[in-house]
Amino acid sequence: MNDRLDRALGAFYGLALGDALGMPTQVMSRQDVVRVYGTLTGFEPARPDNPVSAGMPAGSVTDDTDQAVIVGRLIDEGHGRIDPLRLAHELLDWEKEMKAKGSFDLLGPSTKAALDAVARGVPPQEAGRNGTTNGAAMRATPVGIAFAADPLDAFVDRVVESCQVTHDTTIGIAGAAAVAAAVSAGVDGASLDEAVITAVAAARAGARRGHWIAGADIASRIEWAYELVRGLSEADALDRVVALVGTSVASQESVPAAFAVLAVAGGDPWRAALLAANLGGDSDTIGAIAGAVAGSVRGLSALPAEAVRTLRTVNSLDLEPLTERLLTYR
Repeated sequence: MNDRLDRALGAFYGLALGDALGMPTQVMSRQDVVRVYGTLTGFEPARPDNPVSAGMPAGSVTDDTDQAVIVGRLIDEGHGRIDPLRLAHELLDWEKEMKAKGSFDLLGPSTKAALDAVARGVPPQEAGRNGTTNGAAMRATPVGIAFAADPLDAFVDRVVESCQVTHDTTIGIAGAAAVAAAVSAGVDGASLDEAVITAVAAARAGARRGHWIAGADIASRIEWAYELVRGLSEADALDRVVALVGTSVASQESVPAAFAVLAVAGGDPWRAALLAANLGGDSDTIGAIAGAVAGSVRGLSALPAEAVRTLRTVNSLDLEPLTERLLTYR
């Protein structure tokens, strides 16, 4: 396996790893995570009282991985372009399948509102004008695998295609651009610090796209969160992320939180994913973002082989063929 493919697979499986580790602790408070698990050290099944993931077995991925696969498949089938209307219908079909299975793990608030608008006949170019949550960022990894982040404006064009129908806002696009660009830099051989620098530049470029929404600047918050936890113990760092950065579905919280986790973990994918899982809140998405970026920097070879086997087995997940095809667009 060549180095670029190893890093691209590391990004995709790193996303799934963080997603699955964070699955049982999503929508739990940090205090409840500590009370129930002490410190989460591996895959766990969801507790029956979890309102989102109840009934999911250990190692299960959630909407983060499922929707990233949809984006990756549409990039490939569209020969490098995503049709926003087709993306909308694919996401609606995905939710129908989840409901048919009895799953409570459904579309997030921004995506749901936008797709309901599309179903009512609102043009895709207008449907996402209020989307600010992290749904676009959580599914942006395939954009980073498929396209180089340089030239940046052309790269952000591809990011916009992946999120316009649901998150066509300065905040939504900035968050997605940061994640996709960090992954892209990692796939091209960047160190963690270099990937973060690329993420910040992409977030600034993304914030110039879409409908303006009042809110904190994603680029500035990534820089701040990445330095905020330097020199702290893991427990103190997690408490500081919860108290100051935030772990909600808001892009201004969860995207910077993922970069803070990366700083604490030193870019180690397993460690970053576990730290995110122990945060609670939107832990599966924070873990998916952190795992994808760390995986792109360190490669699939840095992910625990047994954990990857679990992801493949529990979810019938085979990301190699799609990842190889996405790399042909670079």
